[in-house]
Order: sequence, then C-alpha cells, then structure tokens
Amino acid sequence: MSKRDYYEVLNVARDASEKEIKKAYRRVAMKSHPDRNPDDKEAEETFKEASEAYEVLCDAEKRSAYDQYGHDAVSGRAGAGGNGNFSDIFGDVFGDIFGGGGGGRSRGPARGSDLRYNLDVDLEQAVKGTEVKIRIPTKVTCNPCGGSGAKKGSAPIGCTTCGGVGQVRMQQGFFSVQQTCPNCRGKGKMISDPCPSCHGQGRVEEAKTLSVKVPPGVDTGDRIRLGGEGEAGPDGGPRGDLFVQINVRSHNIFERDGKHLYCEVPISFIDGALGGELEVPTLEGRVKLKIPEETQTGKLFRLRGKGVTPVRGGATGDLLCRVVIETPVNLTKHQKELLKELKESFEKEGNQSPKKSSWFEGVKSFFDDLKI
Repeated sequence: MSKRDYYEVLNVARDASEKEIKKAYRRVAMKSHPDRNPDDKEAEETFKEASEAYEVLCDAEKRSAYDQYGHDAVSGRAGAGGNGNFSDIFGDVFGDIFGGGGGGRSRGPARGSDLRYNLDVDLEQAVKGTEVKIRIPTKVTCNPCGGSGAKKGSAPIGCTTCGGVGQVRMQQGFFSVQQTCPNCRGKGKMISDPCPSCHGQGRVEEAKTLSVKVPPGVDTGDRIRLGGEGEAGPDGGPRGDLFVQINVRSHNIFERDGKHLYCEVPISFIDGALGGELEVPTLEGRVKLKIPEETQTGKLFRLRGKGVTPVRGGATGDLLCRVVIETPVNLTKHQKELLKELKESFEKEGNQSPKKSSWFEGVKSFFDDLKI
C-alpha cells in the first residue's frame, strides 16, 4: 500500500481537529467506497488508504507517534487487519447518520421512568414542615416472574432473528447499517411462555402509598426527590425516582415573597391619627404592634424574625405589616354631624393634610404650565 502522508491522503492540515479529520474521511470514503465503485482497483486502494489514515489520525496516541516518527511508528498497528478493520472505522464515522453505531450488543436492563407528583401544602405546613401520605399509580416488578416476563419455571430464550445481540445488519445501498432488531426490539431475547400475571411485560400496574417528609421552609417550585420510588425498569431493571413538586396554597392573611411574609392591617382613621396599640397575627401566634400617631396608609412595620427560615439555610425572614386606613361605613346621623364639625375644624386650621395640600399645589402647577 502507498505510504503517502496521511494528512495529504485526507487533504487536511497537520493541526486539523478530530472533527475536521472525520469530515474529510467521510468525503473520501463516500466517493471511493468499493460498493459504489465495483471492479475499480484504484478506488478500492484509495478507500483503504483513507481508512488507514483515519484510523491513525483519529487516535491521539497513534497520531502523536506518527507526527514524530512517520509511518515507521505505526507500521503494523494501522490497517493491519486489512478490510477487517474498515467496517469498524466506517461505522464510527457514519454511525451518527444511520444509527448503526455501537458494538452490536444489547445493553443491560433499562432504568425505569421517573415519576412526578404535584403536592399542594398550606403555608403553615410549608413554613414549619410536615409529613404527608400520598398515593401514586406506578409500575412495579411482577412478583411471580421476578420481572423476567416469562412464566414461572421457564426463562426467556435468545432471539432467533438477531442471534441474541439485539441488532441486525442491513444493507442500504453501499452502506452496511446496524439497526435495532425488529423482533426483540433490542433486548436480544424472546419470551415463548409469557407470565400470566404481567402478560410477558415483567411489570404490573399498582397504586402505592408513600410517606413524604416536607422539610421546613419549602416554597412553590421546590422538588423533593424520593430515590427508587419511580417505575420499575423493564426486564427487572432498576427503578426510577419520584419527584414531588411542591405548590404552596394561597393564604387568606399572609403573602409570601421568598423568606419574607407580608400582610395588610386595617386600622381606623382615628387610630391612625391618634396612634395606639393593636394585635397582629403571625405564624407563631399574636404579637402587639404599636401604631404611632399620624400614621398614613401604606406605612410598613417590620417584625424581625417572624417570617420564614429558608429550606436551604440562612437567616429567618421578617413579617412586614402594611397599614391600611379604613374609611368608616354605616354612619349614624350623629356621627356624620360630628365628622362635619371635625372637617370644618380641619379647614380652619388648614395644615392637617400636608399631602392633600401638596397634591393640589402640584395639580395647579400642572395646569398653569399647560397654559403657557
């Protein structure tokens, strides 16, 4: 065989990447493959030469030796097997296109599917933690056959179509391609006497009850993984996992934002004006909140450490109470008269509503600017 420089054979630079070498070999191989050029000795030699070059240049150790010492360094190591090695090289390059790939042997039992369960919890449960029982439908290993799918006392037999390897070789034009065996679907074995309990599937449907420990501090979107509680794998394969997706229900008092809690505290305009003390709720019970005089609606009061301790650790959040001044309703005639007197008193003084006064000043300025 010709001993042309391997880089010249594939027409690539000496610093070409493995991807570039593979692409170059694919181009030469498709053009010169013997199946596409029957009885063409020159094409056959070109194909062999390209395959030998590819085998060396795509192996880091061989390529390094070749770069230092030339053909003598890889003599007897590259292309030594004649045509016997070319099918492996060709499969490596074109396997990603035609799905042949691999060594033609079936793998071990596949892992079972993971399952997801949506769990709704109250805010109190999410903050303090809880333990709940859930019931999920799943596939479990069939007991009578132990997951083999074969009737008790019998066993699966090797597939007669693929000879037990799980793949068959098919000719597509000038390509020889490996595909999953259509008879055993890649398992390499067949069940001649199926188990009556699972009908040869090796798994049966079953609902099971599990206890889930919800750690303190979880929030909507958090997931709890229960290893090995998913579906059993086919053919006795390992079980998948169960992922419990947390959703925290909305609360009628508190609103959560990460580790902080928020709530609205309605007070009368008298309490807002004169100040006072009132009880506000927390997840740990009631606490007293002091309202200073002249408190305006929207004022936030922070109760430190009354929020949530994050599930992943860190400082406990706070409870922020937002004051809302409530306008009285269902007033009696006497109450209305008293409010009118109070209003007249406010108007005489003229400085009890600073925000109102500044707002009207802003409005007046706005319209004056429009006139200019």
